[in-house]
Amino acid sequence: MNVYILVVDDEPDVEALFRQQFRRELRAGRFQMEFATSAPDALKRAAEVRAPSLILSDINMPGMSGLDMLPKVRAAHPDVPVIMITAYGDAETRRKAIERGAVGLLTKPIDFALLRQEIDTRLEQAA
Repeated sequence: MNVYILVVDDEPDVEALFRQQFRRELRAGRFQMEFATSAPDALKRAAEVRAPSLILSDINMPGMSGLDMLPKVRAAHPDVPVIMITAYGDAETRRKAIERGAVGLLTKPIDFALLRQEIDTRLEQAA
């Protein structure tokens, strides 16, 4: 399977956490996971490397927020689902994320069982 998931988060421990949580899937080659530490870096990777199958993005990041990145991703890659991740899962944040094109919103601390279900759902829809 040639599935590429791009994770966008400015926190340095996120990559290690995701690699540990998804180690079986990564080792089995179920999908590839790359990491960007900023929204501009994520946009660059999505344009230069290859279009991701799924984007998981934090909302609150310095410079360009995940919410500011969303319309740019949707314009460049309208078929790529984006799931936003935030520490603030209030109704207003959820509304803004959905209005700007997110297919879902997860709150921190991340429930990785729920995230696995979201990934499975999105990847099945993309297949």
